Amino acid sequence: MKKIITLSLCLFSMSALATPVEELEHFIAQARYIKADFTQTSIGESGEAEQVSKGVFYLQQPSQFRWDYQQPFKQQIIAKGDKIWFYDEDLEQVIIKNLDASIGDTPALLLSGQVNLSEKFTITAEDTQDNGVTWLKLTPKNLESNFKYILVGLKNKLLQGMVLSDNFGQLTEILFDNLSLPKKLEENLFEFVAPEGTDVFEG
Repeated sequence: MKKIITLSLCLFSMSALATPVEELEHFIAQARYIKADFTQTSIGESGEAEQVSKGVFYLQQPSQFRWDYQQPFKQQIIAKGDKIWFYDEDLEQVIIKNLDASIGDTPALLLSGQVNLSEKFTITAEDTQDNGVTWLKLTPKNLESNFKYILVGLKNKLLQGMVLSDNFGQLTEILFDNLSLPKKLEENLFEFVAPEGTDVFEG
């Protein structure tokens, strides 16, 4: 009995001492399905918010995700298999691209379970904020990446947000709310059929 208690305490201590990087890897490993509300804010070089968007995010590993933008414009970004669709309801157009290795160097697939974080990024832990969120800074090792760095925020071992800094001095902040890890998502969430009259472009 004493040995069992000692072993349990050791395992608890190992868990408690998990680094932020290990917590991120653990979250991605367990997050086979994700559903969350999100607020996305684009911040220009002046530091002021240029646009705020809201919607719902879905993810199913491996390599399937969907961003449903509901405000201020209805747009969708859907990825499945080797394709990714960018649909703009107001413009009545969809752009289809290959979900290839170049897309894998961007934040699009960071949570997909298909990216080796230590292989793609140099990862450093930032200071924990007053609200209890720990931020990790992921700097792409690929010098041709479109992003300077990505910040990933974790709190209580769950994803809280992401901040993306591109090569043009613009920041994109994505904060998640009501995040859940359901056992399953609807299968047709990651299917895209262009509505009648939609202009389709492939590139």
